[in-house]
Amino acid sequence: MIKALYPGSFDPFHNGHVEIVERAAALYDVVVVAAMRNPQKAGPLFSLEERKEMIESAISHVHNVEVVSLSTLVVDLARALGAGVIVRGLRVVSDFEAELQMAQMNRRLSGIDTVFIPTSAEFSFLASKLLREVSSFGGDVSSMVPKVVADALNAKYGR
Repeated sequence: MIKALYPGSFDPFHNGHVEIVERAAALYDVVVVAAMRNPQKAGPLFSLEERKEMIESAISHVHNVEVVSLSTLVVDLARALGAGVIVRGLRVVSDFEAELQMAQMNRRLSGIDTVFIPTSAEFSFLASKLLREVSSFGGDVSSMVPKVVADALNAKYGR
């Protein structure tokens, strides 16, 4: 049995993330989606618990997926879970450079390989940062995020 770990800040979780989860779930026996705190990013819009609950709701149709939330090194979580692979989504070529560096560091620290899954063209422009910005100014991002996330964004921004 191969367990995959799909980590990210997921603040917020969007349709591109959903696609990566669905595709990873078709490749691996179990996929663990981990909403994690990223110390390199400014304060999150949603708490870890809020993100975990939204992700669980958004991917409830995928049956071989678990969702966790923590603040730790990805490789420590991967080892604790017994994950054989780390999954990362790629939107555009410019994502590859930073993701490759992380993958190499993670492999050096743990021996665990990273598999990159390129997102479909229809989601390649989606970024959580952009969705937060558009939503904060009253823009409608409901077609780009699961309904539970659209509802949470609207509540967060008083709509």
